[in-house]
Amino acid sequence: MSLYEKLVNKEEKIAVVGLGYVGMPIAVAFAKKVNVIGFDLNTQKIEQYKNGIDPTNEVGNEAIRQTTIDFTSDPDKLQEAKFLVVAVPTPVNADKTPDLSPIEGVSRTIGKNLTKGSIVVYESTVYPGVTEDICVPILERESGLKCGVDFKVGYSPERINPGDKVHRLENIIKIVSGLDKDSLEVIAKVYELVVEVGVHRASSIKVAEAAKVVENSQRDINIAFMNELAMVFDRMGIDTQEVVEAMNTKWNALKFTPGLVGGHCIGVDPYYFLYEAEKLGYHSQIILSGRKINDGMGGFVADAIIKELILANKVVKQAKVVILGITFKENCPDIRNSKVEDILKRLKDYKIDPIIVDPYADPADAKTEYGVDLVPIDMVNDADCLVFAVAHDLFKNITMEQIDGMFGGFPNKEKVIVDVKSILDKEKIEKGGYSYWNL
Repeated sequence: MSLYEKLVNKEEKIAVVGLGYVGMPIAVAFAKKVNVIGFDLNTQKIEQYKNGIDPTNEVGNEAIRQTTIDFTSDPDKLQEAKFLVVAVPTPVNADKTPDLSPIEGVSRTIGKNLTKGSIVVYESTVYPGVTEDICVPILERESGLKCGVDFKVGYSPERINPGDKVHRLENIIKIVSGLDKDSLEVIAKVYELVVEVGVHRASSIKVAEAAKVVENSQRDINIAFMNELAMVFDRMGIDTQEVVEAMNTKWNALKFTPGLVGGHCIGVDPYYFLYEAEKLGYHSQIILSGRKINDGMGGFVADAIIKELILANKVVKQAKVVILGITFKENCPDIRNSKVEDILKRLKDYKIDPIIVDPYADPADAKTEYGVDLVPIDMVNDADCLVFAVAHDLFKNITMEQIDGMFGGFPNKEKVIVDVKSILDKEKIEKGGYSYWNL
């Protein structure tokens, strides 16, 4: 009987290692078909899951309460699994080089508990070669087993879009790869249990690794192009959003928009690709330029805020600026690598200490990550400037009465609104006499 059949018959188990925005949805989906162990070193997170709380908001509390996942922070439990899925973050260091410590650490943990006949599938974003050249030697050293003989590996890049309720695990084609044809088929069939639209079998692990960094680098470059246009149009006095709307009437327009590019995918993955290219003696011209543009957008927005405050006759150092949104994207509690932080840093150079509002973010995470205290939106008053930094639905649906209630009692022309993602009704705001700027 094959490993796939044993999993389906619940004679063997799947372990999902790393229960964040990527691992949790996969674990919940698999648990509807097979026996699943959900492992994470974060004991606080494990306790939340055991109590039916989903801190990621990806699957929801009800799904967590109903799931049959065996949640644990005990590494020894991994010995019970024969199919292990690795979904830990792969960030970058301060110098923008890959930080492989999380994936190396989890490989050591798995290696110490690896049993013969197992398959380990990595989902974490890496540059081509990491799975076979870095992770496999660790697994072999810690387990005393031989890859290709005693156990096998594969790579299946995560494609989950945090906060997106339309494009989900089950309806996004999954790239799968394996060490050989046999492991590829097992991995493909296992993922086909939960991915309704099917899988794409990559010819090698390196191809699958490359596909992941390339697809996010492509998005990064396209957004960088729109950001560059936004900076130029700002000098020309042209509304970028109006240009985009006009351009998108053509059938083959790509429909990208300018904005802050953060998070643990688009804002990070290109650096993994660049790192390996540099090692091979190739200096990127397009990808690196796109990264520089996108990394500079927080500073550009902050400078626009200062300019608008001056034009509204505000004393910059005394201005009360309210930033609405600190997560890296809309309708998502994830604050990691949020480029809103770059806005905060630049404003502090001007001696402005902004008030931060974000009902989606966890206050404790915001304090730990960025040293800020979140304020409820209904507590905001006497503001000089409102900066809509993240396109949360709550902010999209805000009324003019609510907006006006957050400002001080001075003429509308002295009330500054900075709309980074162009989510507000520009015509209505300008008709009201407010000072309005959008990216």
